[in-house]
Amino acid sequence: MKKIVKEYLGYVLILIAVILIRAFIVTPVRVNGTSMNQTLYEGDILLLFKIAKIERNDIIVIDKTVEGSNIIKRVIALPGEKVKCENGIIYINDEKYDDVHAYGVTTDFEEVTLQGDEYFVLGDNRIISEDSRYFGPVSKEHINGEASFRLFPFKKIGSVLK
Repeated sequence: MKKIVKEYLGYVLILIAVILIRAFIVTPVRVNGTSMNQTLYEGDILLLFKIAKIERNDIIVIDKTVEGSNIIKRVIALPGEKVKCENGIIYINDEKYDDVHAYGVTTDFEEVTLQGDEYFVLGDNRIISEDSRYFGPVSKEHINGEASFRLFPFKKIGSVLK
């Protein structure tokens, strides 16, 4: 019995470590849909970092309670900021936001003042994305983490553009 325990203990410890890492630190996620096209495409596999400080332009995964399934969007405005879009131009705290990731024109929306735990998110494919323009700001508790590294397809492996 002692020999069996000794032989398999290493495997059990590795399995426990993998489960803990995946549950609390990093896990793979698959892109579904086209709302992030030009940056991410359906079928891309990303690493989701669960322990991350969320910053402007980060790509995040929002948990399913917001829209019925996990969704991937880009953070545009941070807690405490004011954000609006007039004539297709986004303003954050009344200053023009350099929207380099947008594909298509951003539809106008009224000014929103974010609370202390809220983020304003948009899909890069503004033409079809359902995002904070439709469902409002996202609270920190609904953010699963930051998806900043692409694993697949292999020809695009590496950091995702910020």
